[in-house]
Amino acid sequence: MPTLNLKRIDNQNMDAVIALYDTLSEAQKRCVAPNIYSLAEAYANRDKLWARAVILAGEPIGFVMLSLDEKEIDATHLPAYSLWRMMMAKTHQGKGHGRTTLDRLVDKCRQDGIKTLYTSCDTEGEQPYRFYLDYGFIDTNRRLDDEQLLMLTIR
Repeated sequence: MPTLNLKRIDNQNMDAVIALYDTLSEAQKRCVAPNIYSLAEAYANRDKLWARAVILAGEPIGFVMLSLDEKEIDATHLPAYSLWRMMMAKTHQGKGHGRTTLDRLVDKCRQDGIKTLYTSCDTEGEQPYRFYLDYGFIDTNRRLDDEQLLMLTIR
């Protein structure tokens, strides 16, 4: 079984990562920014954003981006990261790759000494709210930019 890894985005995989966004349904596209925009954001904020391709069997199948900036995090939960973007190509959804990707992100949090991982999402329609709760995130009962704020304690 091929191993899923998170890899730096470079000239060899950049176009494929950008194209992954086009595999999403229109409803899913309303929940995540285009990968090309996220890559531009990551480039402009290299010290605060960590972007990676989700690689399976040598091919990009998804994209993730963490915010390393703690400005919106409750001080009792620091140090913390925020999962700003996570998307999986439509053909790779429902196969456990999202959960494995979260496992890899949690591994990174542990290696970096991070205590809490945050994310936010819509709670209606075709969205990842239930996916995050099933993984172990808890709903903070707070809203952030019109999305529900979720939190995962890193053990």
